[in-house]
Amino acid sequence: MSGLIPKPVDFGYIWGNSLAEIAAQAPDARIINLETSITTSDDYWVGKGINYRMNPRNVPCLQAARIDVCCLANNHVLDWGYGGLMETITTLKMAGMKTSGAGRNEEEARLPAIQDLPGRGRVLVFAFGDESSGVMPGWSASESHPGIAELQDFCAETVNAIGKEIRKVKQSGDIAVVSIHWGGNWGYRVPEEHIRFARHLIDEANVDILHGHSSHHAIGIAVYRGKLILYGCGDLINDYEGIGGYKEFRSDLGILYFPAIDSLTGRLTGLRLVVMTCKRFRLERAARKDVCWIEGMLNREGRIFGTAVKLEEDLSLVW
Repeated sequence: MSGLIPKPVDFGYIWGNSLAEIAAQAPDARIINLETSITTSDDYWVGKGINYRMNPRNVPCLQAARIDVCCLANNHVLDWGYGGLMETITTLKMAGMKTSGAGRNEEEARLPAIQDLPGRGRVLVFAFGDESSGVMPGWSASESHPGIAELQDFCAETVNAIGKEIRKVKQSGDIAVVSIHWGGNWGYRVPEEHIRFARHLIDEANVDILHGHSSHHAIGIAVYRGKLILYGCGDLINDYEGIGGYKEFRSDLGILYFPAIDSLTGRLTGLRLVVMTCKRFRLERAARKDVCWIEGMLNREGRIFGTAVKLEEDLSLVW
């Protein structure tokens, strides 16, 4: 993007100076939505329209950023069939990364990825996909075939089922993250059913962080009863170009999210946001004017949630 890519480059090239930012923050868990399959499969999902894949030989790109957890419950992980999904999961696990939201069957797909924090509890990451994001019919894992953990609806029974799964594994000091791929690609409006569902997960399912994604750009941030709700994180790194008509959303700007959480209560104590842009398929810090644009957007969209951001060295959330 934004210019020719030099060659050869090492596997850390795409991360650019975001690696220094991540190292400086030293997060306990590095969690991403990995919206592609990692496979050599040619069994593309017929009728999908857009089928993404990454060659397994390029998985060191993820290792370069020391990614801990890849959430796979999204609308591209099965682009190359059930075989492509299983190769993706196997490749990531062999590379030392944990996965959530997909598996050989429904039971496995709904299991959390667990990141141990020595002496301080754990981070539990549950991942789900919703049809509103483009998840295809037949992608939901069942007792007899692989797939993703799909949300069938946003009703009380679904909240109770997720809560039951969380209570099975959550211990004192653990942070429960629910990662959801939902909503369309463009637009700032957060559906009322998403707002209600996120709040019910916090109220009734003991969720500490809601990690939402699907939109190609960031959307408003909420804090509810002290718990962080990211309705849409936006894209960070992608290699597609040519989507016209949406420049006003500034999908060229990505954000690194660094929340600080009280492990005893699960409550948010701070959130730092580092704005990045991608040039020559490499992340670099965004210019001050672009950071100010994100500041204005998040303040505008956060108003209905009672949140704002302030710009100092980076952006920080105020609630």
